[in-house]
Amino acid sequence: MPQFMLLLYRSETAAAGRSGEASLWTELNEALREAGVLAGSGRLHPADTATTVRVRDGQADLTDGPFAVTKEELAGFYLLECADLDEALRYAARFPLARYGSVEVRPVAGEDAASPGEPTAEQALEA
Repeated sequence: MPQFMLLLYRSETAAAGRSGEASLWTELNEALREAGVLAGSGRLHPADTATTVRVRDGQADLTDGPFAVTKEELAGFYLLECADLDEALRYAARFPLARYGSVEVRPVAGEDAASPGEPTAEQALEA
């Protein structure tokens, strides 16, 4: 079954005062599990804990903080196994965060999804 990565974005200010949403997230997680579509999920620490790695001319350059300065930061992710993009989008619309942030939905490229001559994600990371 195709997999879809749901990337959860929100601003720090929008996240403040949202502690009352715990039950909504619990309900969502239970519904995703019961539907058999939840393949994984994770919450991320704030963007200021990130380290960005760039390799140029064989030398690793490490930078504290996120890659780009934006109004929204990546707060977490869900990996869903859905029949198609439409199903993944229906689930994305149910996320509480979609009301004050955004949920980006992307198909996960699998072994058979790579274009001819293009490496898969796994092959690209091994290079």
